[in-house]
Amino acid sequence: MTRQIFIGPLIHTNENEELIIKERVAVYIDGGKIINVKETLPTNHDKIIDFVANFCAKKDINILSPGQFMTPGFIDCHTHANQFPNLGLGYNKPLLGWLETYTYPLEKKFIDTKYAETVFEAVVKRTIEMGTTTACYFASLYTKASVILAKKTVELGQRAFIGKVNMSTPRDDEYYESVQESIKNTQAFIESIEQIKNPLVKPIVTPRFALSCDMELMKKLAEIAKDKDLHIQTHISENEDEVEKVKQTFSNTYAAVYNSAGLLTRKTILAHGIYLDDSELALLKKKGTAVIHCPSSNTNLKSGLCDVQKLKTEGITVGLGTDVSGGASYSMLNEMRSALQVSNSIFFMKKKEKEKYTPLNYKQVFYMATLGGAEALSIDNEVGNLTKGKQFDALIIEMDAKDNLLNNLKIFDKLKEDFQRFIYTGDDRNIVSVYVNGNKVK
Repeated sequence: MTRQIFIGPLIHTNENEELIIKERVAVYIDGGKIINVKETLPTNHDKIIDFVANFCAKKDINILSPGQFMTPGFIDCHTHANQFPNLGLGYNKPLLGWLETYTYPLEKKFIDTKYAETVFEAVVKRTIEMGTTTACYFASLYTKASVILAKKTVELGQRAFIGKVNMSTPRDDEYYESVQESIKNTQAFIESIEQIKNPLVKPIVTPRFALSCDMELMKKLAEIAKDKDLHIQTHISENEDEVEKVKQTFSNTYAAVYNSAGLLTRKTILAHGIYLDDSELALLKKKGTAVIHCPSSNTNLKSGLCDVQKLKTEGITVGLGTDVSGGASYSMLNEMRSALQVSNSIFFMKKKEKEKYTPLNYKQVFYMATLGGAEALSIDNEVGNLTKGKQFDALIIEMDAKDNLLNNLKIFDKLKEDFQRFIYTGDDRNIVSVYVNGNKVK
């Protein structure tokens, strides 16, 4: 892999959730990794070329155009690749009815590997177009289809966690596996991913949720994750009816059920977490387990409003996920805006009750979509912002490159305004380039 330099404005966050705006930097990349970030640069174009020419060939010097800036790539911590064909369907039903009527019948189609091939290629291309450099996927109940998704992410250059979905609770439509089949197929899936030998793509242990798995399966999956030091993903406390059924089935809280199975670790992510009680929050904090906020899905399926500020106050790491097809788009920009709207709604409710509450702001949701997501996935030493030592997973954003009316303003003010406009009004058309590990994938 060749050496590269990117020169231009840079916007990212640090571990304190502070927004950092650099007017003009040079990001030095070697082998996909950022090896230096220089802020003192010549102002003359020719002098810049001379300044960096000894590091790489001129063709590998990338100078951003006026109106462009760099950000870290987005990290979608929770989404379903096999639900892509159902985008925008079924939101007239709550979660459990939606699963039965729309979701499970679609997911059964992925036993057809040709169908899986077609859908998964579209999914990975679409998420990359939306600026998602790292995706954490629920793939399929079927091992072959799940491996196809992994191969598509490798082929198209995306960083990804791929989960073969596990379901052992018997169903009339036979959309489940026995515990023995589920474990055997999960082990085969993990071995297939290992054989691909691509550091960007990793398996993640994926019990669907407590109601679809018995305790024996969950415990055995936890053992696999422990033995191989793998990540774990599942759902928790998404819907009130679901929460009540978990209590009736297991005679315990949702988080306690997962803890009994050994599924709560520092490499576990739990999607939703709307109705976690204080004992569950304390347990997740103790275990270092993260929650993934999926605001679009939560409102589309009328599941509820997740209070992210409370989760953060209780010491829980929170990432952001599109949760397609509960969410109607793979766009992390849309998900950031949904998170802001949900938080504003909570603010209005708290205000009516005369409770103090500070809603999320655009800087915080950007953090959740980048470095916060990396922390939730325990990969913040690799990606999440554009600092020395991390992989160059980055977006080149262009909001108004042809606009000369604002040239008299300070560059910093223009940058800050453009960044806000991007968060609140931007879409995939503003994401002109996407890089993963230094490779251009869009």
